[in-house]
Order: sequence, then C-alpha cells, then structure tokens
Amino acid sequence: MNERPESAHYHSGSIDVWAFADENFNQDEVIGFHRINAIKYIARYGRKNGKNINDLKKAIVSLEKLIELEEAK
Repeated sequence: MNERPESAHYHSGSIDVWAFADENFNQDEVIGFHRINAIKYIARYGRKNGKNINDLKKAIVSLEKLIELEEAK
C-alpha cells in the first residue's frame, strides 16, 4: 500500500481523510478526490516555500493511489 507523507498535521485530528473518503464515498468519488489531490500538489509546486520537492512526492503518492484504485476495478 502507498505510504503517505508524514507530517504532524495529518494525524492531529481524529479524522483520516483517506479512510473517511473510502468509507463514505463511492469508488468514482474517491478516484476524483485523489485525482484532484495530485493536481493540487503539482500546481502548488514552486509556489509554496519555493520549489518544494515534498509537493512532488505528495503528488506521486496520490498518483500511486489512483493507479491502485484503477487496477482494482
């Protein structure tokens, strides 16, 4: 399974957004979520704290999740 980037803010609340999406939305909606997430990180690259390589890594994680979901269809 894909490993998400580790940052304190991903675990500070009681809701894991990926798990919430998996439990509350259909597969097409979850795919849309990860697709938008990948686009967000690619678009943000170079704008937040300069050329932040972590944004590219986060985009890759979302793309890998998309591939996993598509292969599971």
